[in-house]
Amino acid sequence: MSAADNLAAVEADITRACQDARRPRNSVTLIAVSKTFEADAIRPVLSAGQRVFGENRVQEAKGKWPALVDEYPGTELHLIGPLQSNKAKDAVTLFDAIHSVDRDSLCEALGKVLPQAGRTVDLFVQINTGEEPQKAGIAPQDADAFLVACRERWGLTICGLMCIPPVDEAPAPHFALCAKIAKRNGLSKLSMGMSADFATAIAFGATHVRVGSAIFGHR
Repeated sequence: MSAADNLAAVEADITRACQDARRPRNSVTLIAVSKTFEADAIRPVLSAGQRVFGENRVQEAKGKWPALVDEYPGTELHLIGPLQSNKAKDAVTLFDAIHSVDRDSLCEALGKVLPQAGRTVDLFVQINTGEEPQKAGIAPQDADAFLVACRERWGLTICGLMCIPPVDEAPAPHFALCAKIAKRNGLSKLSMGMSADFATAIAFGATHVRVGSAIFGHR
């Protein structure tokens, strides 16, 4: 199947998951994760109508996306990978959303560059729901205080939370925990779910699902 065919299949699965969860289809944004794929592999998905894409690295995105955005107006870029503080300025220039806010130094950098950017960027705090030492993100027990600091210390407007469950655990409890933290902090957006588990994420309230291999194939 082509990437465009895969996109249609994923869209059908998202529609079905929304129906099962008794949610409108437009309550879930599909982020097509195009990291490591060249522009020629991305164009067919753009031509099929997809307009929201996810990348892991600022430098990679800078190399391929400005020309693609010119070709396909209305395209949104989301940074879903870790962001180095010294790349914050480039990130807020290029991306419409950053899903990996996870430490004070990054918040400080974003607090400095966002007022100068002249554009709005959606910010998601990454929650390390499994408290995995090798994974970025705020520990669940520290999330409330971190969100207060984002607002009061760094002047950041956080729109939602992101999580990546441990690969060897059932994702549902992690999605439920992330949704619980978001609800008590008045956050409306949840970036949860990837190719293997986005239907479960939608059942737990995901507003953004990050799907790569199911659309583009394995890297």
